[in-house]
Amino acid sequence: MTPAPAVDTLTHAFERLYGRAPAGVWAAPGRVNLIGEYTDFNEGFVMPLALPHTVVLAAAPRTDGVLRLHSANASDPVAVVDLRTADLAPGAGAGWTAYPAGVLWALADAGHPAVLAGADLHLASTVPTGAGLSSSAALEVATAVALDEVYGLGLDRPALARLAQRAENAYVGVPCGIMDQMASACGAAGHVLHLDCRDLSVRPIPFDPAAHGLRLLVVDTRVQHALGDGAYAERRAGCERGARELGVPHLRDVPHDALPDALARLGDERLRRYVRHVVEEDHRVGRVADLLAEATPEALRAVGPVLTAGHRSLRDDLRVSCPELDLVVSTANAAGALGARMTGGGFGGSAVVLTEAAEAPRVVEAVRTAFARAGFTPPATFDATPSEGARRLA
Repeated sequence: MTPAPAVDTLTHAFERLYGRAPAGVWAAPGRVNLIGEYTDFNEGFVMPLALPHTVVLAAAPRTDGVLRLHSANASDPVAVVDLRTADLAPGAGAGWTAYPAGVLWALADAGHPAVLAGADLHLASTVPTGAGLSSSAALEVATAVALDEVYGLGLDRPALARLAQRAENAYVGVPCGIMDQMASACGAAGHVLHLDCRDLSVRPIPFDPAAHGLRLLVVDTRVQHALGDGAYAERRAGCERGARELGVPHLRDVPHDALPDALARLGDERLRRYVRHVVEEDHRVGRVADLLAEATPEALRAVGPVLTAGHRSLRDDLRVSCPELDLVVSTANAAGALGARMTGGGFGGSAVVLTEAAEAPRVVEAVRTAFARAGFTPPATFDATPSEGARRLA
Protein backbone atom coordinates (compact mmCIF):
# COMPACT_ATOMS: atom_id res chain seq x y z
CA MET A 1 0.00 0.00 0.00
CA THR A 2 1.23 3.48 -0.86
CA PRO A 3 1.95 5.45 2.34
CA ALA A 4 0.32 8.80 2.99
CA PRO A 5 2.18 11.76 1.51
CA ALA A 6 4.80 13.09 3.95
CA VAL A 7 4.02 16.36 5.69
CA ASP A 8 7.53 17.72 5.14
CA THR A 9 7.42 16.93 1.44
CA LEU A 10 4.06 18.64 1.07
CA THR A 11 5.16 21.67 3.09
CA HIS A 12 8.34 22.13 1.05
CA ALA A 13 6.38 21.83 -2.20
CA PHE A 14 3.89 24.43 -0.95
CA GLU A 15 6.75 26.82 -0.15
CA ARG A 16 8.28 26.35 -3.62
CA LEU A 17 4.93 26.94 -5.31
CA TYR A 18 3.71 29.93 -3.32
CA GLY A 19 6.82 31.45 -1.76
CA ARG A 20 5.58 31.16 1.82
CA ALA A 21 4.83 28.57 4.48
CA PRO A 22 1.35 27.03 4.77
CA ALA A 23 -0.86 27.78 7.75
CA GLY A 24 -1.21 24.05 8.32
CA VAL A 25 -1.50 20.60 6.78
CA TRP A 26 -4.64 18.47 6.92
CA ALA A 27 -5.57 14.95 5.82
CA ALA A 28 -8.83 13.25 4.90
CA PRO A 29 -9.13 9.56 3.98
CA GLY A 30 -10.87 7.63 1.29
CA ARG A 31 -13.36 5.02 2.40
CA VAL A 32 -14.61 1.57 1.60
CA ASN A 33 -18.16 0.57 2.38
CA LEU A 34 -18.61 -2.77 4.13
CA ILE A 35 -22.36 -2.89 3.48
CA GLY A 36 -25.14 -0.45 2.60
CA GLU A 37 -25.11 0.66 -1.04
CA TYR A 38 -27.54 3.17 -2.59
CA THR A 39 -29.19 3.58 0.80
CA ASP A 40 -27.67 6.90 1.86
CA PHE A 41 -29.75 9.15 -0.42
CA ASN A 42 -32.79 7.13 0.66
CA GLU A 43 -32.06 8.31 4.24
CA GLY A 44 -31.20 4.74 5.19
CA PHE A 45 -28.23 3.05 6.84
CA VAL A 46 -24.65 2.43 5.74
CA MET A 47 -21.52 0.92 7.26
CA PRO A 48 -18.32 2.44 5.85
CA LEU A 49 -14.80 2.52 7.22
CA ALA A 50 -12.09 5.07 6.58
CA LEU A 51 -8.99 3.81 4.76
CA PRO A 52 -5.31 4.61 5.34
CA HIS A 53 -5.25 6.14 1.84
CA THR A 54 -5.54 9.92 2.20
CA VAL A 55 -5.63 13.28 0.54
CA VAL A 56 -3.10 15.47 2.35
CA LEU A 57 -3.54 19.20 1.83
CA ALA A 58 -1.46 22.23 2.81
CA ALA A 59 -3.31 25.55 2.93
CA ALA A 60 -2.88 29.22 3.67
CA PRO A 61 -5.39 32.09 3.51
CA ARG A 62 -5.30 34.95 1.01
CA THR A 63 -6.83 38.40 1.04
CA ASP A 64 -7.36 39.14 -2.66
CA GLY A 65 -10.27 36.88 -3.59
CA VAL A 66 -8.11 34.34 -5.46
CA LEU A 67 -8.15 30.58 -4.98
CA ARG A 68 -4.93 28.97 -6.15
CA LEU A 69 -4.87 25.18 -6.53
CA HIS A 70 -2.10 22.70 -7.18
CA SER A 71 -2.03 18.89 -7.08
CA ALA A 72 1.08 16.74 -7.00
CA ASN A 73 -1.04 14.10 -8.78
CA ALA A 74 -2.04 16.30 -11.72
CA SER A 75 -0.82 15.45 -15.22
CA ASP A 76 1.03 18.78 -15.32
CA PRO A 77 3.04 18.81 -12.05
CA VAL A 78 3.94 22.51 -12.26
CA ALA A 79 0.60 24.03 -13.25
CA VAL A 80 -1.09 26.17 -10.60
CA VAL A 81 -4.76 26.90 -11.30
CA ASP A 82 -5.93 30.42 -10.38
CA LEU A 83 -9.65 31.05 -9.81
CA ARG A 84 -11.48 34.18 -8.75
CA THR A 85 -13.70 33.28 -5.80
CA ALA A 86 -16.34 35.79 -6.98
CA ASP A 87 -16.67 33.79 -10.20
CA LEU A 88 -17.28 30.41 -8.54
CA ALA A 89 -20.71 29.05 -9.41
CA PRO A 90 -22.26 25.63 -10.05
CA GLY A 91 -21.18 24.31 -13.41
CA ALA A 92 -18.36 26.83 -13.72
CA GLY A 93 -15.54 24.32 -13.30
CA ALA A 94 -14.50 20.88 -14.47
CA GLY A 95 -11.90 18.30 -13.58
CA TRP A 96 -10.33 17.82 -10.16
CA THR A 97 -10.30 21.56 -9.34
CA ALA A 98 -14.11 21.61 -9.23
CA TYR A 99 -14.07 19.70 -5.94
CA PRO A 100 -12.05 22.14 -3.78
CA ALA A 101 -13.57 25.11 -5.61
CA GLY A 102 -17.02 23.70 -4.94
CA VAL A 103 -16.27 23.40 -1.24
CA LEU A 104 -15.24 27.06 -1.01
CA TRP A 105 -18.39 28.03 -2.90
CA ALA A 106 -20.57 25.87 -0.61
CA LEU A 107 -19.04 27.41 2.52
CA ALA A 108 -19.66 30.94 1.24
CA ASP A 109 -23.17 30.07 0.08
CA ALA A 110 -23.93 28.65 3.54
CA GLY A 111 -23.19 31.98 5.21
CA HIS A 112 -19.42 31.94 5.66
CA PRO A 113 -18.27 34.75 3.34
CA ALA A 114 -14.84 34.98 4.97
CA VAL A 115 -13.64 32.18 2.69
CA LEU A 116 -14.17 34.42 -0.34
CA ALA A 117 -10.88 36.09 0.59
CA GLY A 118 -9.32 33.06 -1.07
CA ALA A 119 -6.63 30.53 -0.29
CA ASP A 120 -3.53 28.79 -1.59
CA LEU A 121 -3.90 25.00 -1.62
CA HIS A 122 -1.45 22.24 -2.49
CA LEU A 123 -2.37 18.58 -2.20
CA ALA A 124 -1.15 15.07 -2.78
CA SER A 125 -3.29 11.93 -2.71
CA THR A 126 -2.84 8.20 -2.30
CA VAL A 127 -6.57 7.48 -2.75
CA PRO A 128 -7.04 5.59 -6.03
CA THR A 129 -9.25 7.55 -8.42
CA GLY A 130 -12.20 5.88 -10.12
CA ALA A 131 -11.94 2.86 -7.82
CA GLY A 132 -15.10 3.48 -5.79
CA LEU A 133 -13.04 4.49 -2.75
CA SER A 134 -14.25 8.11 -2.56
CA SER A 135 -11.25 10.04 -3.80
CA SER A 136 -13.55 13.00 -4.52
CA ALA A 137 -15.03 13.01 -1.01
CA ALA A 138 -11.55 12.83 0.52
CA LEU A 139 -10.52 15.90 -1.51
CA GLU A 140 -13.69 17.74 -0.54
CA VAL A 141 -13.38 16.95 3.15
CA ALA A 142 -9.68 17.80 3.27
CA THR A 143 -10.50 21.18 1.74
CA ALA A 144 -13.42 21.73 4.09
CA VAL A 145 -11.49 21.01 7.28
CA ALA A 146 -8.57 23.16 6.09
CA LEU A 147 -10.74 26.17 5.21
CA ASP A 148 -12.72 25.74 8.43
CA GLU A 149 -9.56 26.06 10.53
CA VAL A 150 -7.82 28.65 8.36
CA TYR A 151 -10.82 30.95 8.66
CA GLY A 152 -11.88 29.96 12.18
CA LEU A 153 -15.39 28.96 11.19
CA GLY A 154 -15.83 26.48 14.07
CA LEU A 155 -17.95 23.96 12.15
CA ASP A 156 -18.20 20.38 13.40
CA ARG A 157 -17.38 17.36 11.26
CA PRO A 158 -20.98 16.46 10.27
CA ALA A 159 -21.60 20.05 9.18
CA LEU A 160 -18.44 20.02 7.08
CA ALA A 161 -19.49 16.69 5.57
CA ARG A 162 -22.87 18.19 4.63
CA LEU A 163 -21.17 21.13 2.94
CA ALA A 164 -18.77 18.82 1.11
CA GLN A 165 -21.77 16.82 -0.13
CA ARG A 166 -23.44 20.05 -1.27
CA ALA A 167 -20.30 20.92 -3.22
CA GLU A 168 -20.49 17.61 -5.07
CA ASN A 169 -24.26 17.77 -5.60
CA ALA A 170 -24.74 21.40 -6.57
CA TYR A 171 -21.33 22.53 -7.84
CA VAL A 172 -19.87 19.39 -9.45
CA GLY A 173 -23.29 18.00 -10.40
CA VAL A 174 -23.09 14.46 -8.95
CA PRO A 175 -26.24 13.58 -6.92
CA CYS A 176 -24.35 11.52 -4.31
CA GLY A 177 -25.61 10.82 -0.81
CA ILE A 178 -23.83 11.75 2.42
CA MET A 179 -22.02 8.49 3.19
CA ASP A 180 -18.68 9.21 1.53
CA GLN A 181 -18.19 12.61 3.12
CA MET A 182 -19.29 11.41 6.57
CA ALA A 183 -16.96 8.42 6.43
CA SER A 184 -14.04 10.66 5.48
CA ALA A 185 -14.87 13.31 8.05
CA CYS A 186 -15.79 11.05 10.97
CA GLY A 187 -13.87 7.79 10.48
CA ALA A 188 -12.52 6.07 13.57
CA ALA A 189 -9.43 3.85 13.66
CA GLY A 190 -10.32 0.21 14.36
CA HIS A 191 -14.03 0.78 13.73
CA VAL A 192 -16.69 0.75 11.08
CA LEU A 193 -19.31 3.48 11.26
CA HIS A 194 -22.96 2.50 11.58
CA LEU A 195 -24.36 5.69 10.07
CA ASP A 196 -27.99 6.77 10.03
CA CYS A 197 -28.19 8.96 6.93
CA ARG A 198 -31.36 10.68 8.15
CA ASP A 199 -30.05 12.32 11.31
CA LEU A 200 -26.30 11.68 10.72
CA SER A 201 -25.99 9.87 14.02
CA VAL A 202 -22.87 7.70 14.02
CA ARG A 203 -22.26 4.55 16.06
CA PRO A 204 -18.66 3.33 15.79
CA ILE A 205 -18.52 -0.46 15.98
CA PRO A 206 -15.18 -2.18 16.70
CA PHE A 207 -13.96 -4.06 13.64
CA ASP A 208 -10.71 -6.01 13.80
CA PRO A 209 -10.79 -8.95 11.37
CA ALA A 210 -7.17 -9.86 12.09
CA ALA A 211 -8.00 -10.52 15.74
CA HIS A 212 -10.28 -13.33 14.54
CA GLY A 213 -7.93 -14.72 11.92
CA LEU A 214 -9.66 -12.94 9.05
CA ARG A 215 -8.80 -10.36 6.40
CA LEU A 216 -11.02 -7.85 4.63
CA LEU A 217 -9.55 -7.29 1.18
CA VAL A 218 -10.25 -4.54 -1.31
CA VAL A 219 -9.91 -5.66 -4.93
CA ASP A 220 -9.66 -2.72 -7.33
CA THR A 221 -10.76 -3.99 -10.74
CA ARG A 222 -9.03 -1.02 -12.43
CA VAL A 223 -12.29 -0.38 -14.28
CA GLN A 224 -12.73 3.37 -13.94
CA HIS A 225 -16.19 4.41 -12.88
CA ALA A 226 -17.74 7.85 -13.21
CA LEU A 227 -20.88 8.63 -11.24
CA GLY A 228 -21.53 11.79 -13.23
CA ASP A 229 -22.47 9.88 -16.41
CA GLY A 230 -26.18 9.64 -15.62
CA ALA A 231 -26.58 6.00 -14.57
CA TYR A 232 -26.20 6.80 -10.87
CA ALA A 233 -28.62 9.74 -11.16
CA GLU A 234 -31.14 7.48 -12.89
CA ARG A 235 -31.08 5.03 -9.95
CA ARG A 236 -31.53 7.87 -7.50
CA ALA A 237 -34.45 9.31 -9.46
CA GLY A 238 -36.03 5.84 -9.64
CA CYS A 239 -35.75 5.38 -5.89
CA GLU A 240 -37.33 8.77 -5.28
CA ARG A 241 -40.17 7.96 -7.67
CA GLY A 242 -40.72 4.64 -5.92
CA ALA A 243 -40.99 6.43 -2.57
CA ARG A 244 -43.53 8.88 -3.99
CA GLU A 245 -45.66 6.08 -5.43
CA LEU A 246 -45.59 4.30 -2.07
CA GLY A 247 -46.51 7.50 -0.22
CA VAL A 248 -43.43 7.61 2.02
CA PRO A 249 -40.80 10.36 2.38
CA HIS A 250 -37.95 7.98 1.53
CA LEU A 251 -37.54 4.26 0.93
CA ARG A 252 -36.00 4.00 4.39
CA ASP A 253 -39.59 4.40 5.64
CA VAL A 254 -40.75 1.12 4.06
CA PRO A 255 -40.54 -1.56 6.81
CA HIS A 256 -38.76 -4.74 5.79
CA ASP A 257 -41.71 -6.91 6.74
CA ALA A 258 -43.99 -4.72 4.60
CA LEU A 259 -41.84 -5.09 1.48
CA PRO A 260 -44.00 -7.71 -0.30
CA ASP A 261 -47.07 -5.48 -0.01
CA ALA A 262 -45.08 -2.45 -1.15
CA LEU A 263 -43.78 -4.26 -4.21
CA ALA A 264 -47.27 -5.42 -5.13
CA ARG A 265 -48.38 -1.77 -5.25
CA LEU A 266 -45.78 -0.83 -7.86
CA GLY A 267 -46.63 -1.39 -11.50
CA ASP A 268 -43.19 -0.56 -12.89
CA GLU A 269 -40.83 -3.57 -12.83
CA ARG A 270 -37.77 -1.32 -12.70
CA LEU A 271 -39.10 0.53 -9.64
CA ARG A 272 -39.88 -2.78 -7.93
CA ARG A 273 -36.26 -3.84 -8.35
CA TYR A 274 -34.91 -0.57 -6.99
CA VAL A 275 -37.26 -0.57 -4.01
CA ARG A 276 -36.51 -4.22 -3.20
CA HIS A 277 -32.78 -3.54 -3.22
CA VAL A 278 -32.93 -0.51 -0.94
CA VAL A 279 -35.29 -2.01 1.65
CA GLU A 280 -33.40 -5.30 1.78
CA GLU A 281 -30.04 -3.51 1.84
CA ASP A 282 -31.07 -1.50 4.89
CA HIS A 283 -32.02 -4.81 6.49
CA ARG A 284 -28.61 -6.26 5.61
CA VAL A 285 -26.87 -3.31 7.25
CA GLY A 286 -28.81 -3.98 10.44
CA ARG A 287 -27.91 -7.66 10.28
CA VAL A 288 -24.19 -6.91 9.92
CA ALA A 289 -24.35 -4.38 12.77
CA ASP A 290 -25.88 -7.03 15.01
CA LEU A 291 -23.24 -9.60 14.03
CA LEU A 292 -20.34 -7.21 14.65
CA ALA A 293 -21.82 -6.23 18.00
CA GLU A 294 -21.67 -9.89 19.07
CA ALA A 295 -17.88 -9.69 18.54
CA THR A 296 -17.41 -13.45 18.28
CA PRO A 297 -15.45 -15.31 15.60
CA GLU A 298 -18.62 -17.10 14.50
CA ALA A 299 -20.57 -13.86 14.18
CA LEU A 300 -17.84 -12.14 12.19
CA ARG A 301 -17.63 -15.07 9.79
CA ALA A 302 -21.41 -14.90 9.34
CA VAL A 303 -20.97 -11.45 7.82
CA GLY A 304 -19.60 -13.08 4.66
CA PRO A 305 -22.88 -14.48 3.26
CA VAL A 306 -24.57 -11.13 3.92
CA LEU A 307 -21.97 -9.42 1.74
CA THR A 308 -22.57 -11.89 -1.07
CA ALA A 309 -26.35 -11.42 -0.81
CA GLY A 310 -25.76 -7.68 -1.12
CA HIS A 311 -23.77 -8.21 -4.32
CA ARG A 312 -26.53 -10.30 -5.87
CA SER A 313 -28.99 -7.51 -5.15
CA LEU A 314 -26.71 -4.84 -6.62
CA ARG A 315 -26.10 -7.01 -9.68
CA ASP A 316 -29.65 -8.23 -10.34
CA ASP A 317 -32.00 -5.62 -8.86
CA LEU A 318 -30.05 -2.38 -9.11
CA ARG A 319 -27.95 -3.57 -12.07
CA VAL A 320 -24.87 -1.50 -11.22
CA SER A 321 -22.23 -4.22 -11.35
CA CYS A 322 -19.95 -5.10 -14.28
CA PRO A 323 -18.25 -8.30 -15.54
CA GLU A 324 -15.03 -7.59 -13.66
CA LEU A 325 -16.80 -7.06 -10.33
CA ASP A 326 -18.91 -10.18 -10.83
CA LEU A 327 -15.77 -12.16 -11.60
CA VAL A 328 -14.09 -11.00 -8.37
CA VAL A 329 -17.09 -12.09 -6.30
CA SER A 330 -17.69 -15.45 -7.97
CA THR A 331 -14.01 -16.37 -8.09
CA ALA A 332 -13.25 -15.30 -4.52
CA ASN A 333 -16.19 -17.27 -3.16
CA ALA A 334 -15.31 -20.33 -5.22
CA ALA A 335 -11.73 -20.12 -3.88
CA GLY A 336 -12.95 -20.25 -0.28
CA ALA A 337 -13.73 -16.67 0.72
CA LEU A 338 -16.44 -16.20 3.33
CA GLY A 339 -18.22 -13.59 1.19
CA ALA A 340 -17.68 -10.76 -1.27
CA ARG A 341 -19.49 -7.89 -2.95
CA MET A 342 -18.93 -4.82 -5.07
CA THR A 343 -18.56 -1.64 -3.04
CA GLY A 344 -19.32 1.94 -3.96
CA GLY A 345 -21.44 3.26 -6.80
CA GLY A 346 -20.62 0.42 -9.16
CA PHE A 347 -20.15 0.36 -12.96
CA GLY A 348 -16.52 -0.47 -12.13
CA GLY A 349 -14.40 0.29 -9.12
CA SER A 350 -13.74 -2.15 -6.31
CA ALA A 351 -15.05 -5.17 -4.45
CA VAL A 352 -14.56 -6.22 -0.84
CA VAL A 353 -13.73 -9.80 0.08
CA LEU A 354 -13.96 -11.27 3.59
CA THR A 355 -11.73 -14.31 3.93
CA GLU A 356 -9.85 -16.43 6.40
CA ALA A 357 -6.36 -14.97 6.70
CA ALA A 358 -4.83 -18.34 5.82
CA GLU A 359 -6.92 -18.52 2.64
CA ALA A 360 -6.26 -14.95 1.50
CA PRO A 361 -3.21 -15.67 -0.71
CA ARG A 362 -5.09 -18.44 -2.51
CA VAL A 363 -8.16 -16.20 -2.98
CA VAL A 364 -6.04 -13.35 -4.36
CA GLU A 365 -4.17 -15.64 -6.73
CA ALA A 366 -7.44 -17.18 -7.96
CA VAL A 367 -8.83 -13.73 -8.75
CA ARG A 368 -5.67 -12.68 -10.57
CA THR A 369 -5.67 -15.89 -12.59
CA ALA A 370 -9.33 -15.46 -13.50
CA PHE A 371 -8.69 -11.89 -14.66
CA ALA A 372 -5.77 -13.00 -16.81
CA ARG A 373 -7.84 -15.76 -18.42
CA ALA A 374 -10.63 -13.27 -19.13
CA GLY A 375 -8.22 -10.79 -20.69
CA PHE A 376 -8.93 -8.15 -18.04
CA THR A 377 -6.43 -5.66 -16.65
CA PRO A 378 -4.74 -7.16 -13.57
CA PRO A 379 -6.52 -6.03 -10.39
CA ALA A 380 -4.90 -4.34 -7.40
CA THR A 381 -5.49 -5.83 -3.95
CA PHE A 382 -4.89 -4.49 -0.44
CA ASP A 383 -6.19 -4.91 3.09
CA ALA A 384 -8.97 -2.62 4.28
CA THR A 385 -7.68 -1.34 7.61
CA PRO A 386 -10.19 0.86 9.53
CA SER A 387 -8.39 4.16 9.96
CA GLU A 388 -8.76 7.66 11.38
CA GLY A 389 -10.95 10.27 9.73
CA ALA A 390 -10.10 13.86 8.78
CA ARG A 391 -7.56 15.54 11.01
CA ARG A 392 -4.86 18.19 11.18
CA LEU A 393 -1.33 16.88 10.70
CA ALA A 394 0.74 20.02 11.22
